[in-house]
Amino acid sequence: MKFKMVHENYNVADLDKSLAFYKEALGLTETRRKEAADGSYIIVFVKNEETDFELELTWMRDMDRPYDLGDCEFHLAFRVDDFEAAHAHHQEMGCICFENPSMGVYFIQDPDGYWLEIIPTR
Repeated sequence: MKFKMVHENYNVADLDKSLAFYKEALGLTETRRKEAADGSYIIVFVKNEETDFELELTWMRDMDRPYDLGDCEFHLAFRVDDFEAAHAHHQEMGCICFENPSMGVYFIQDPDGYWLEIIPTR
């Protein structure tokens, strides 16, 4: 048997705000969406041209509190071809939440608190 990773899901409080963040921060754009007939949820898949892997953003109408992300000890990683330019862009956006210079990586945080690791091409 062969398994291929195809997507990861993040639940979001404000779908439009999240879509704008992922487009500006990482160049991810919507590829498709599914909306519940009763309006209870909207699922949007985003990706870029660099990979087939998608991020699934799920908005739930009845969620009345921020999502509990625990200790944020999980993350999705993105390799970038121009690390310095990416760092400057994310610094300008104000979304860098942790830097590890000894490992040569940093993390950005999305509007719902999810951490995204940025690593250079090596």
